[in-house]
Amino acid sequence: MKARDRLTADLFDWQPPKVAVGFEADLSGNRLGSRISRAVSLALKECGKSRVEVAEAMSMELGYPVSADMLDAYASEAKEGHRITLERFVALVTATGCLDLLGFVAGLFDHVVVPSRYQSLIELHLIEEHEKDLARMKQTVEAKWRAGR
Repeated sequence: MKARDRLTADLFDWQPPKVAVGFEADLSGNRLGSRISRAVSLALKECGKSRVEVAEAMSMELGYPVSADMLDAYASEAKEGHRITLERFVALVTATGCLDLLGFVAGLFDHVVVPSRYQSLIELHLIEEHEKDLARMKQTVEAKWRAGR
C-alpha cells in the first residue's frame, strides 16, 4: 500500500477564488424590505465591528448622526417604519466594508458585481465570442456562395 503524499495539494480540493461579490446565505423572501433587512443584518454581523463603531463611521461619512439603534431598526424585519435610505446604504457599505451588499442589490436585477480589474478580461471574452459568431456567419455565407456557383 502506497503512502499518500501529504505535502502535495490535491488538485480536486482547489476551488477558484470568488470573483463576484454577494452573500452566500439565502436572502430570499416574499418582501423586498425583509430581504434588505436580512442583508443589512448579515453585513453588520460579518463585518467584525460593533454596531456603535459602524454607526460612528457612517456618521463621519454622512456628516450627520447615525445611531446603533437606527442600525438595529434597519436590520429588523419587524420595524417596517424604518427603512434604510440609499445614502445610508452606501455609507453602510463603506463603514462595514461589506461589498456583498452591492452584490445583493445587483442580484435583484440578475446582475453581478465584479472587481474592476476583471473588466478588460470580460470585454476580451465578449469580443472573442463575437469573433466566433462572425466566423460562423462567414462560413455560412461562404457555403451558400459555393453552393450557388
